Amino acid sequence: MKGNDMRGFGQLLRIETRLYLRDIATVVTTVGLPTLVLVVLGLIPALRRPDPTFDGQTFVSYFAPSLLVVTLAVAGLNVLPTMLATYRERGVLRRLATTPASPAALLAAQLVITLAAIVASAVLLVVVGRLAFGVPLPRHPLGFTVAFVLGTAALLALGLLVAAVARTAKVAQALMAPLFLLIMFFGGVYLPRFLLPDFLVRVGDYTPPGVQALLDSWTGTPPRPLHLVIMAVVAVLAGAGAAKLFRWE
Repeated sequence: MKGNDMRGFGQLLRIETRLYLRDIATVVTTVGLPTLVLVVLGLIPALRRPDPTFDGQTFVSYFAPSLLVVTLAVAGLNVLPTMLATYRERGVLRRLATTPASPAALLAAQLVITLAAIVASAVLLVVVGRLAFGVPLPRHPLGFTVAFVLGTAALLALGLLVAAVARTAKVAQALMAPLFLLIMFFGGVYLPRFLLPDFLVRVGDYTPPGVQALLDSWTGTPPRPLHLVIMAVVAVLAGAGAAKLFRWE
């Protein structure tokens, strides 16, 4: 970015961050909800006992990667597309085109804030899980990082694709709702994956954000290359589609 572009981006980032932090409900849901669910589950003694069903893990440890799906889905498929569609509906993007702070800078600022919220939520979940309930840290850190980055990229790209074609916030929410429900279901949030039929579990393995790759790397197994490749392909295709279809007005 040029000097003026950088100043415009910095100013927009500060403004958008303040607006984001004022929305307490969004902050709590995005950053705090997964950890809150983990704490509630962790307070149940039976769920803290090792169980052969989970390869000797506790249910709390087994379920932790699915809780990451909550943050990724809320941030990438709910907050981000709704916010951008609202700005388009209210003419904010059009007006920004006449100022040094371009619409592209606003989009970049929203992505930075969303990524920061996702990382904060993941770190909080891992730290609280470890300190409060003995949930092991990801045992394959590199694999977990790659799986987390690619899964995040895939969901953000899908969110941008929704934002690209939604002219209003209501349209964005209508388009997002079925996708959000599917992501949460296949991610094992609504029903733990061990209770799902094997076919649905396999579908969930390749559904963004790729919860099986997160689970494998968390428990010490390198994520399968095909899982990572699928996430990368989704991120590239959805991102390219969003870039082609995105309209500022």
